[in-house]
Amino acid sequence: MKKLLIIAGIAFSCQLTAQQTVKGYVYVDANGNGKKDRKEEVLSNVSVTNGEQVVQTNDKGMYELSLGDENIIAVIKPTGYALPVDDLNIPQFFRIHRPAGSPQLKFKGIAPTGKAPRKLDFAVLPAEENEKFTALIFGDPQPYTMQDMDWFEKGIVSEVEGIQDIPFGMSLGDIVGNNLDLHAPYKKVMKKIGIPWFNVMGNHDMDFDAKDEKDSDDSFTAHFGPSNYAFNYGKVHFIVLDDILYPDPRDHEGYWGGFREDQLNFVENDLRFVPKDYLVVVSYHIPLSEEGDGDSFRDEDRQRLFDLLLPFEHNLTLSAHTHIQRQDFFGESQGWKGKKPHHEYNVGTTSGDWYSGKLGPDGTPIAVMRDGTPKGYAFIHFNGNEYMTDYKVAGKPKEFQMEIFAPKVVAQGRPTKAGIFTNFFMGTEGDEVFYRVDGGEWKKMSYMEEPDPSYVALVYEWDLADKMMPGRRSSNPINCEHLWRGNIPTKLELGEHTIEIKATDQYGQTYTGKRTYKIEESITGN
Repeated sequence: MKKLLIIAGIAFSCQLTAQQTVKGYVYVDANGNGKKDRKEEVLSNVSVTNGEQVVQTNDKGMYELSLGDENIIAVIKPTGYALPVDDLNIPQFFRIHRPAGSPQLKFKGIAPTGKAPRKLDFAVLPAEENEKFTALIFGDPQPYTMQDMDWFEKGIVSEVEGIQDIPFGMSLGDIVGNNLDLHAPYKKVMKKIGIPWFNVMGNHDMDFDAKDEKDSDDSFTAHFGPSNYAFNYGKVHFIVLDDILYPDPRDHEGYWGGFREDQLNFVENDLRFVPKDYLVVVSYHIPLSEEGDGDSFRDEDRQRLFDLLLPFEHNLTLSAHTHIQRQDFFGESQGWKGKKPHHEYNVGTTSGDWYSGKLGPDGTPIAVMRDGTPKGYAFIHFNGNEYMTDYKVAGKPKEFQMEIFAPKVVAQGRPTKAGIFTNFFMGTEGDEVFYRVDGGEWKKMSYMEEPDPSYVALVYEWDLADKMMPGRRSSNPINCEHLWRGNIPTKLELGEHTIEIKATDQYGQTYTGKRTYKIEESITGN
């Protein structure tokens, strides 16, 4: 009897162990049938994660991970291979393990998954990857209604539909605006672009009725997969993180920018297997930077992320959320201890100023952002472990990189406090911006931080109108962090004169723009 009890105990112990771990192969799905066939190649030294721990496959292509009650098991795509995608171009690299599903939520959340399979294999596909490539980046699509969704499709998606030579794209959070039922139509619209598309969770993608922070991303996960994951492409290692703490741990009201400990553990564990000469790109929604005396991000979380990135000479972070565009650089006083400042690109949004403003020629709101940046999207060009950022204004030629503001007419010879202003959309303090008039001598413009007068004029057009305008008044102006000023010459001949602007960005790329103004005789009142 005692022997039988021992055997039963061993059997129970083995069963318990099997339920607490998950294992399987990472293999090359050469025939694309979604299952591991006997002769298909297995891959060693490929990272697999349960959301916190990260292990690598052994020489037989097998991994083994611990498994709790709520995990997402995901492969971290190795360089030189592609991920399968579903019929909506969402990459398939994960398996949600949530036996009981989500708690009761307003939106559907995660359906019960049942027990984990005895063996969980992950497929990658044969592919050719060039170390020189470009990614397409969207900030905040954020439709609140189907009308917004239609504007997003018409004003943004239609412009990049069927884009060529771009291996993948990414939306940096606020996929929708609180109505999580819009995640499904968003995916259908995005399918038209025709490339694999990764998604970052934003504060408007949360289940606001979740009682626990880990449950607040359930509806997002049900549609897009994990909110924390990683993948490689060329010599670039991409990490995606949910950086919204909800409810705010300080007062359990609203949200706060930051990371949970398990997320930062995931980053630490993941980076152990990343070559030090790779470029590490971390994408999230809320910027690490904070305005003025604000406290929008938990300081200790930013510091730990910086410390984890420090061993990698090549690094970049991407954010959105602000509905402006900004280049932020962190130095020692902000906790970054690297040899050169850390660059965070806060990307302008596809929704612009929340679909506000008058309607443009295509029937969609012009939605210029509060800092004067027009709505649009970004390209990031990678070459090995180097990168360059690039912004495309929706509905404009790619050469349109600045808005120039100047008076339409000035009095001949009369001193004026009016000036020439250049909003260089991708600019940052330290960039060189010059102007000249009628082909004369180039003069340096002065950097300044104040509202862009071209945007101020757009806003006050609503306030000064004597009848209702179609659309919705834009938000009030804020200081622009990529604005330059020069004096406007008045001691010139009567007639039209041409202003030329020449701006050089942080990568040495030079852009130009033109505007004209008139000089007329002054009119003196009686």
